[in-house]
Amino acid sequence: MPEAKRRQFTDAFKSEAVRLTRESGRPMAQVARELGIADTVLYRWRSEQRHVESQGSTRPAVRAEQDELTRLKRENETLRKERDFLRRAAAFFAKESQ
Repeated sequence: MPEAKRRQFTDAFKSEAVRLTRESGRPMAQVARELGIADTVLYRWRSEQRHVESQGSTRPAVRAEQDELTRLKRENETLRKERDFLRRAAAFFAKESQ
């Protein structure tokens, strides 16, 4: 079986889909069917749009912040592991020198 490829949508498409749900007066499930996407995806986009609007920024800016936070968390974990290793090594060599 071939592996299913995940579809990618532009921020403009997402914003337009959310705008359609607000202005058309049609149920979100119907708008999602017309756009050929799952209604859960449209609900998530609407939720993200509300979050972005409450932050007073744009989708790319919020995504960049989230990516930076993820990168920093990974880096922090790596540094913790290195620190713990160096502590154990220092304790080992201190014990050996006595």
